[in-house]
Amino acid sequence: MSIISLIIKREFIAKVRNKSFVVMTFLSPLLFVAIAGFIGYLSSMKAETKQIAIHDETGLFANDFVKQNKKDAAFKYLNLSELNIKALKDSITNESLDGLIIIPKTSNLKDLESKIEFISNNSPSISFIEKTQDVIGEKITKINLENAKLDTLAIKKAQSSVNIHLVKASGEESLKGLNEIKIGIGGAFGYLIMMFIIIYGNMVMRSVIEEKTNRIIEIIISSVKPFQLMIGKIIGTSLAGLLQFMIWAIIGLALMYGASAFFGVNVGPTARISPELMQSAQQEMTGTAQMYISELWNLPIGSILIGFVIYFIGGYFLYSSFYAAIGAAVDNQTDSQQFLLPIIMPLILSVYIGFFTVVNDPHGTIAVVFSMIPLTSPIVMLMRLPFGVPWWQIAISVSLLFATFFLVVWFAAKIYRIGILMYGKKPTWKELYRWLKY
Repeated sequence: MSIISLIIKREFIAKVRNKSFVVMTFLSPLLFVAIAGFIGYLSSMKAETKQIAIHDETGLFANDFVKQNKKDAAFKYLNLSELNIKALKDSITNESLDGLIIIPKTSNLKDLESKIEFISNNSPSISFIEKTQDVIGEKITKINLENAKLDTLAIKKAQSSVNIHLVKASGEESLKGLNEIKIGIGGAFGYLIMMFIIIYGNMVMRSVIEEKTNRIIEIIISSVKPFQLMIGKIIGTSLAGLLQFMIWAIIGLALMYGASAFFGVNVGPTARISPELMQSAQQEMTGTAQMYISELWNLPIGSILIGFVIYFIGGYFLYSSFYAAIGAAVDNQTDSQQFLLPIIMPLILSVYIGFFTVVNDPHGTIAVVFSMIPLTSPIVMLMRLPFGVPWWQIAISVSLLFATFFLVVWFAAKIYRIGILMYGKKPTWKELYRWLKY
């Protein structure tokens, strides 16, 4: 067995036999489900009803706000004969009221748009302000239309609500929420890659720092070349990460099959929904769930999973080379902080580009360019895959990713072979550059 194979085996077994690895492999899916359930529970909780007083000098909004009494706010009309403005402000200060809306009397409704005030101790939510503005705006608009002798009822009837029917080129029905499914899948895989790179890259760095601090590294390199040791650590740790992902994928697929069986959906590449089921699904929630699950199974899941493995290996190898070089250059994790930011920044940039650009235009120039750049392609390209990507773009992206990996490994190895035997000196960027020239 070659030396690199022995190192890979040693690193892999050391990671897999670690108790924390075993526990988190099976506990992480449960934690994700628990967090999702907790977020769903929090979102379903009733918000505290805010007590809002209204002082309307115009008398135009007598019933409009009462119609808006929902779970989040309860409106109460007051006037100066009941309570003056100063007392109302004192009530807000004493927190017996959450807010006060003052609508002054004006001779011109145009002036009213900029003179309405909302007084409160705390900043109101954006949704509350938008709803309040909508109520006032709709009322003023209606009055303006009536003053202009326009039939408001006829205008309302003339308004149209368009509902576009989505159909695939093959003639099958398509869900409007299918893009949300693709965004969710792409975002989940992209986020997983980022977390894997950070977690397992740090594991490589800590392993190098630990062996260097304990002076074990001096014994190891007496029999192994520094380059072989670095490659062995990277590959061994990546195999442990892939094993963990495969276990998570099996658990996820088992949950999908369980959900499919629960909703009575025929899953698989030949699964289709009959027109009768499609019609009933629009009326019943169970039918909608069936449609979503069937659409999910019709996605290129195999291509997405293969793409995940390829980009996980390429992205992990690329960034782990940086982490290994940093671990060799420093004596402790505190000294490594100055070098970690330039590594993490491209990952953060990838996530932002994915969620703010790929989501809106997965085939746009920005999305395509950053899915080719090696430092960002593992995340951006994975977020594009569910939307369908031409094979030549994937080929170029993968080629650039692995070519850059070999280039970075060559540079990182030069830092690694010098840094692993350097003790007691805090390296600088200038020092690392000098090591590259050796």
